[in-house]
Amino acid sequence: MARMVGAGSSNIEAAWRTAKGSAAIIVTSNLTSIDVTPTGGSYQLSAMQQFTATGRYNDGSGKDITELVTWSSSNTMVATISNGSGSQGMVTMVGSGSASIIAAVGAVQGSSSIIVTSPVSVSVAPSFASVTVTHQTKTFSAIVQGSTNTAVTWSVDGVDGGNSAVGMISSGGFYTPPGTKGFHTITATSQVDTGKSASAQVAVSDNPGIFTRNYDNARTSLNPDEIVLTPQTVNVNQFGKLFSYSVDGRMYAQPLYVANVNVPGKGYHNVLYAATINDSVYAFDADDPLVGIIWTKRLVDNSVGETPVPCAEETEACSFYGPEIGITGTPVIDLQTGTMFVSAFSEINGTYFHKLHALEIATGKEKPGSPVTIQGSIPGTGQGGDGTTVTFDPYYHLQRPGLMLANGLVYVGFASYGDEPPFHGWLFAYDSQSFNRVAIFNATPNGAAGGIWQSGAGPAADALGNIYLITGNGDFNANLTEGRDYGDSFIKLSPQLDVLDYFTPYNEALLDVNDLDLGSGGPVLLPDQSGAYPHLLIGGSKEGIFYLLNRDNLGKYNSTDNNQVVQSISGQSGNPAYVSSNFAFWNGNLYFEGSNSVLKMFRINNGVVSVTPVSEGQYVGNPPGLTPAVSANQAQGGIVWTIESSTPNSNPGVLRAYDATDLSIELYDSNESADGRDFPGPVDKFQIPTVVNGKAYVPTNTELDVYGLLP
Repeated sequence: MARMVGAGSSNIEAAWRTAKGSAAIIVTSNLTSIDVTPTGGSYQLSAMQQFTATGRYNDGSGKDITELVTWSSSNTMVATISNGSGSQGMVTMVGSGSASIIAAVGAVQGSSSIIVTSPVSVSVAPSFASVTVTHQTKTFSAIVQGSTNTAVTWSVDGVDGGNSAVGMISSGGFYTPPGTKGFHTITATSQVDTGKSASAQVAVSDNPGIFTRNYDNARTSLNPDEIVLTPQTVNVNQFGKLFSYSVDGRMYAQPLYVANVNVPGKGYHNVLYAATINDSVYAFDADDPLVGIIWTKRLVDNSVGETPVPCAEETEACSFYGPEIGITGTPVIDLQTGTMFVSAFSEINGTYFHKLHALEIATGKEKPGSPVTIQGSIPGTGQGGDGTTVTFDPYYHLQRPGLMLANGLVYVGFASYGDEPPFHGWLFAYDSQSFNRVAIFNATPNGAAGGIWQSGAGPAADALGNIYLITGNGDFNANLTEGRDYGDSFIKLSPQLDVLDYFTPYNEALLDVNDLDLGSGGPVLLPDQSGAYPHLLIGGSKEGIFYLLNRDNLGKYNSTDNNQVVQSISGQSGNPAYVSSNFAFWNGNLYFEGSNSVLKMFRINNGVVSVTPVSEGQYVGNPPGLTPAVSANQAQGGIVWTIESSTPNSNPGVLRAYDATDLSIELYDSNESADGRDFPGPVDKFQIPTVVNGKAYVPTNTELDVYGLLP
């Protein structure tokens, strides 16, 4: 038993025969402080410095206790210190920054602050990157200056090398994202100076794609899964035109997008699909112009003289579509089978065809059994028939609405070229596996017209697979016994194209005579609403009226008024009062821009739409109006996007972005940038941007323009 009788240090020895042992002790009961020297100082990277510790006692004495204290560094990325025998207190400067060198005995300690400097600097490029989950990789590069040792250690969110939750990064900066969306920090730390590092942000998006016109079968024009493009990042300083892809003809079809397509021999790519009136389909890398075209496909057989149809051969077409007419409706993609369905118009020696093609999205190859010629007849006494049968005539019919995939069927709709008779509104349904036609609908089998234009929007489908469309002008007699004609009508069809319900305005005859098409825009199915009518749809007419209808009971026809509808709104569609576009929907708001009018937002609450706008933009757009699109991260960060058509047709279009909560705030337009940096090509009417996974894609008459966050 040792008795401590005074402050200081001593060795306690023990011996038995020839064996001895000892232990050094410090009597700390009177130790009051520890001085660490040198005090402070600035050191160069890789320098070494011996630190000493002096114990101070309450009797005023002091002793060197360097070898008896426990040494530590407050920041081992800046300085490390030894506790090894014979080297206690030796500090090695390993990284830039500041640290405290600490000596401690029990609860008593002292310290000295140091600064380590070096000429080393680190930068990481790119400073921001956007990728999609799992398969889209990104290589980051680190530049180390001030040292011949340029090696770095990569980490993700502070984890060296990353992990499955945040993504993995290799020693060469090759980043593979995780399977969930989010933002992560990529850091490169100098191995020669661990105090020097640089970071980049990476956004991981998880939207699998945009597979149909207006984004979904409800035709809401909404992408609710956008995390990169926000009201804070979309401005002329951070956002703009990145690059363009040239195409061989005008584009009336909306571009489609599929994430993480496994392209044989080329790996995984996010692929952007574009279709032109020259009967061409393109698959582009959606992110990298150096990759460019993944494949291209002409949907005509040159060996038999097949070509797109010259507009001069198609009465009334040149003023709308020229110089040729090929693909005018937006294709549709079946992601499960990797198939794109495209309707193409063509001619072989004066014989005209509408053909349904099924292409592999990874290669562009035709699927076995593709293409099939779209054809059919129905019983009827209507215009263009023989008195008992009406047969589809490809020459007179324009395939304008977007294709739709629902119920395992591909639906293809038709109207006319400039109302040139004889024509009808036709809707065909083809099996998506066998490509056999399984159903056919004619809107006016005993009359004329009733075309399905919808400003390019496709038919809509509800959760039960029921189909909704709106016809423009034509004969109407469905209110009569045995009546079968549905001109100027909202129509609800079964998946097999049997009529289930309809609504026709009381003044249908007036609409028909004055070419005030009810179906100048398409139907939009709203998410389930509170109130008396949970299942609603909205659409409008060239008469300038918005109709809100109950999908469970459309209302059919009254001869004196339209009081059977849920709601009708007038005076908000522009000048002239045409509804020649579609609504977009987000977060309880409806967005619409009419002819020579501003973008407007209407609020829907308890199944009732505000009769006047709750917010308006400030810019008056060109006729005939346009269809907005909305991107948002669920209920946050909403942006309304529009493409203004060119007037005259040789001028650039205009891409605009508005705060979706306050349309008076224009976040961006493509005219803002200096020297025309962001000008798109000339844009045709009724076009809609495709906004997905951090980029906005704009179809024009000459090129497909890609917008995103600037480097």
